[in-house]
Amino acid sequence: MSTQTVPPPVVNARRVTTQTLQEMKAARIPIAALTAYDYTLARILDAAGIDVILVGDSASNVMAGHETTLPITLDQMIYHAQCVVRAVRRALVVVDLPFGSYQGNPNEALASAIRVMKEAGAHAVKLEGGKPILEAVERIVTAGIPVMGHLGLTPQSIYRFGTYKVRAQEPEEAEQLRRDAKLLEEAGCFAIVLEKIPAELAREVTASLRIPTIGIGAGVHCDGQILVLHDMLGLTTDFNPRFVRRYARLAETITEAVQHYVQDVRQRAFPSPEESY
Repeated sequence: MSTQTVPPPVVNARRVTTQTLQEMKAARIPIAALTAYDYTLARILDAAGIDVILVGDSASNVMAGHETTLPITLDQMIYHAQCVVRAVRRALVVVDLPFGSYQGNPNEALASAIRVMKEAGAHAVKLEGGKPILEAVERIVTAGIPVMGHLGLTPQSIYRFGTYKVRAQEPEEAEQLRRDAKLLEEAGCFAIVLEKIPAELAREVTASLRIPTIGIGAGVHCDGQILVLHDMLGLTTDFNPRFVRRYARLAETITEAVQHYVQDVRQRAFPSPEESY
């Protein structure tokens, strides 16, 4: 079986940049991305070779326990981003602009993006939506801030959708997604997340763009893939969409470890003489 030769200058980049991602798309090297929200886990992801860390507004769900991503604030996103940026030496750190921080007008969007870049030290921001946010994207990009787009299922619009079902299955919505992807590229986005859309549509959109696509529930033909870290590690157990693969079962591992700790404390087996001063 033949193996693909990976060009070292791309994968072994000392610092992943937006240009690195463009080179990876051109070389057909899939981009590996995950979310992170704190120093400890971000440091592990970075050392393990992840290309992109998204400080996602999914922190609203997995860190704060909210039902949707809508409640998290810009101040809270900046806090999580600060924690992640302190840990990272190689990966590109992208930060979600939360609901309400960019939809109002392009100037508000720019002000939010500037805060993320200056206060957190992030490398890029991510916005959800297509044509309605083009002015905001253009305004932010013109200011020198890299922007990642996000199409398909956009969680900040969940109350408009009313469901988390697959998007762009109907011809009209699929055609709008194609148009929005091209508009975002023309507006200056360096990459686009495609969430929960048919794999064939994602393949078509990926082939039509010069910029990379990052899929989540969008099939194997995107230029890269992203998952929520807590889902991938098996820390969340009540969220089981078909696109999530559990690479670990940490909820079980942690539960067993805590139960063992409690037992040792109860039995005065911890600390031992060797663990005492």
